[in-house]
Amino acid sequence: MAALSLTQDQQPKTRDPIGAVQEISAARMAIENDKFGLRGKSFVSMADFSAKQLAGVLQVTAAMDSAHRAGVPLFRFSYPKSLAMIFEKPSLRTRVTFDLGMRQLGGLTVLLGPLEIGMGKRESVPDVARNLERWVDAVMARVFEHDKLIGLRDCGNVPVINALSDFEHPCQIVADLYTILQHKGSVKERKIAYVGDGNNVLHSLLLGVALAGGSMVAACPEGYQPHSNVLKQAQALCGSGQTVTLIEDPREAVAAADIVYTDAWTSMGQEEESALRRKAFAAYQVNRGLMSLATPSALFMHCLPAHRGEEVTDEVLDGPQSVVYDQAENRLHAQKAILALLVGP
Repeated sequence: MAALSLTQDQQPKTRDPIGAVQEISAARMAIENDKFGLRGKSFVSMADFSAKQLAGVLQVTAAMDSAHRAGVPLFRFSYPKSLAMIFEKPSLRTRVTFDLGMRQLGGLTVLLGPLEIGMGKRESVPDVARNLERWVDAVMARVFEHDKLIGLRDCGNVPVINALSDFEHPCQIVADLYTILQHKGSVKERKIAYVGDGNNVLHSLLLGVALAGGSMVAACPEGYQPHSNVLKQAQALCGSGQTVTLIEDPREAVAAADIVYTDAWTSMGQEEESALRRKAFAAYQVNRGLMSLATPSALFMHCLPAHRGEEVTDEVLDGPQSVVYDQAENRLHAQKAILALLVGP
């Protein structure tokens, strides 16, 4: 399995001007020539990308970051491409970064909330897909049921991007992997520990870390573990020296970890379970004591929004090891890379 890494002159906060120009030029050529074979492809699951394609997306993400910092355009669509943005759930990071990202690439966005579509109720998913494909160049959807994304992809002829479903959150993980590369230089030989709910974020993280050449251990209480098929799929993607494992003990998972990742115990749509979940996850809070078991230079990661005082304490979330706002910023660079590669030129 190819490992993902950034060489020293690619690090976004230390790049020299000549290195940045070369990086931006290479990324522009990769987009224009469809170097990674992603144009017209949907991104519904992390497993939709090969290891080589994921490495390419991260390469372009790094270049988007460099160009953004330098205040220069890396790439603009030759014709104003359009993106339909379907939101069944509230959003801050996804809404802002996809909207701004598409506009910064010279494209157009159309915002569609639940009242506009009522997908699956007012109008069937296939009919929504068949209408949208006549107007827009791509569809981004943030939905409750993952099957709606599958329907949009299978019944339409434009790329469909998973901006969150109840089963995966792949765009978040592209930004997360890039954040690890920024701070650690490589995902290879890093131990990523996840503590908490076996949810959509964990599903994509398991697959993404495996594709990126890293190792991962997830600690989840019984009854809240990730889907067994996703775990098996991630393990099958591992190469020599990689491991992806599932345990219950959060302390064992975090011991000597380079990255400690958590997410909300109660996701949108699970509010009625919140009291039960707080009890089940009481031992899984990421606090100073748990973080002390990781390596001294370990990073703390969270996709946000965070429920302060539940899955993470303020002193960790706001502490020096936290990179949660880097993750949030990198959503913009990652979305732009995904859009340019899937929708360009």
